[in-house]
Amino acid sequence: MQATWRADEAAHDYPAAANYLALIADPDTVDKLVDDLKKAPIEHYRANDLLRAARLDLLPFDDMRVRADLVKIMTGVPLSPVLIIRGDLLNGYPLTIADGYHRVCASYQLFEGTYVPAKVVDLPVKEKVHGT
Repeated sequence: MQATWRADEAAHDYPAAANYLALIADPDTVDKLVDDLKKAPIEHYRANDLLRAARLDLLPFDDMRVRADLVKIMTGVPLSPVLIIRGDLLNGYPLTIADGYHRVCASYQLFEGTYVPAKVVDLPVKEKVHGT
């Protein structure tokens, strides 16, 4: 069994990404990241590498959202590409899955080496604040 993927993301993916990013970034940064994601090309990365780079645990089969995505895969419903903010190894920032964590986990559950389509953008360059 193999997942099928949409050629582009669903309309609700960007607001979902913005909602999540608003918890970890200021409004100007969120707006810039979402605008950049809309323009970014689709790239492909292995599900296991996305989880490792994000430092996220694999969600189990019985997670409600993972199960819903697995049902979509089994019934041939295409999944949306995931929306990613690239990590920064030098400053210790992991990759951020702004939208699509459950889709990555569902893909991994099928086969850890599944290639997942993703739009990936870099964090805007800002001065790191130490000790606050």
